[in-house]
Formats: sequence, C-alpha cells, structure tokens
Amino acid sequence: MNIAVIGSGAIGAYYGARLLSAGHEVHFLFHSDYGHVRDNGLRVDSVRGDMFFPQVNAYGRVEDMPRCDVVLVATKTTTNHLLEKLLPPVCGPGGVVVLMQNGLNGERTIDRLGLGVTVIGCLCFVCCNKIGLGHVAHLDYGKVTLGHYLCGDRPAGVTPELERAATLFEGAGIPVEKCDDLILARWRKLFWNIAFNGPCALLGATTDLIVSCPATRRLARDLMVEVRAGALSMGREIPESFIDDILDSTDRMAPYKPSMMLDAENRRPLEVEAIYGEPLRTAAEHGVDLPAVRTIYLQLLFLDERLRSA
Repeated sequence: MNIAVIGSGAIGAYYGARLLSAGHEVHFLFHSDYGHVRDNGLRVDSVRGDMFFPQVNAYGRVEDMPRCDVVLVATKTTTNHLLEKLLPPVCGPGGVVVLMQNGLNGERTIDRLGLGVTVIGCLCFVCCNKIGLGHVAHLDYGKVTLGHYLCGDRPAGVTPELERAATLFEGAGIPVEKCDDLILARWRKLFWNIAFNGPCALLGATTDLIVSCPATRRLARDLMVEVRAGALSMGREIPESFIDDILDSTDRMAPYKPSMMLDAENRRPLEVEAIYGEPLRTAAEHGVDLPAVRTIYLQLLFLDERLRSA
C-alpha cells in the first residue's frame, strides 16, 4: 500500500514505522524534525523490538508528497483547522483517511471537506513519547480500535472498508479491534482521557499519583460518571462497571505522563476542545450538563491561554 502519515510525532512515527517494517511504501510529513530525519533517519525504541530506518520518505511540505491510497492523520487536534490544506494534495481518488486522534467529533471535520474518501476513526491505546528529533520511545500497549464513520454519527457496522483498514494494521503486527459503532468507542475512550489527561496536566502528576491518592482517585471517578452520562445522552449505554475497569487498569500501568501533561510541560497548545469542549457541548445539545467536566475544562482553558501567550 502507498501510505501517507500527516503528523509524524510519537503516534504517527510509531504506527508509520510499523507499516514501513511490514513492507508498505510510507511517506512521512514532518514539521520540526524534517531536516534531522532526512539526514539521519527515523528511530523507534519499542518494547516490541527497536526499529531504525536510515532513510525514509520524509517531507517538510505536503505539496511535495505523492497521492496515497491511505492517509493516516496523526496531528494534534489543535491543528485540525489546517486539514483543509493538508489533505487534498495527498488523498487519492476513492482513498481512505484514518483519523488517529483523541477526543470527539474529529471525523466530522474531515467528512465536511468533501474529499470523496472513506473516513475511518482510529483510537490508539498506546504509551509512546517523542524523546528527541526523529526519535520515539514506545513504552507499552499498541492496540488500535477502528470504526467506519458515517455522517450523522450513525453506527456503521463492520463494513468492507473497515475490514480492509483492519487488515492493513494487522498485517503490520498491530492488534486491532473492529467496532461497529465508532461514536460509542470514542465515548469509551473519553472515560480515561477526561479522567486523567486534564488532572495530570493541571496538577503536574503522573497517572500513578492520581490513582493512588484518595482525593484525585475520587475526582477521576466523578469525571467518568459524567462521561457515562454524556454517552447516554447520545443513546450510547456503557455499564457502570467500566469505571472500575478503567481505574484497575490504570493501577497496573507504569507511571505515565499523558499527552496533555507533556504538552503543558513543553509549553505547547493543549487539546482542550477535542477532549473536553466537544463532549461538553455534545452532551449539552442533548440536554445533559457535566459540571465536573466543565470545571476541569475551564481550568484547562486558563492553562492553555497562558501557554499560548508565553
């Protein structure tokens, strides 16, 4: 397959490297890393086996990239306003765009561009960080959940297009879960993201500290109770026991800095709207208020404004 990776940070570089190792032709769009990767290659230190590619198809401008069968979008949601310029040059006719982002409603942004492509949502359950120019560390996990997006947030089922996308990832040794309702899967992932991304960034605490302190563990639980209510407002029912499953799995995780905490430490814009704002607004449209989520959201807006102004 001919694959483009738009946004070759930790997520894009890791999964792009997996696909490259499987023999696919992969084209990476870099930002600050472009010159380094062009001259020195791409390195991924992984618990599943290190990868080093002394030469990769690296680009600093999307206009220089070829049109591809599959486009992986792994940019931060804070740059989604740029997708209308980034995607048309690389999307082949009848191609597939796989959105590898956190949060809610990102697929709508791509669908509204009218590119004539299949949109697949991809939820990445992976611990990986960028640790240097052209250098990514993969610490744990790696499974992806894939779902076919349909306009109107309707469940699509397991379609032939979804099967083909799953085969692509599975062929690269990436565990895949195929979901018949992408919106349900996104709300399920928001349980962890809303409970830990914001509090970790605001408190400067890794996940193990959040779950080991009774006060912040209670906060995480309260946030997940509201996420469950938000999902139910869209007709997606998630059992209450899922909250304990999330807390138990986080107890077993190695100490981890979520992406929002890393962005705050490195004085980068935060993905506040996709992870907190969109769920809040979506629930409100269906008559449901999420006061604890809103409190974290407002605090993150303050932090994000300070980071941007600095």
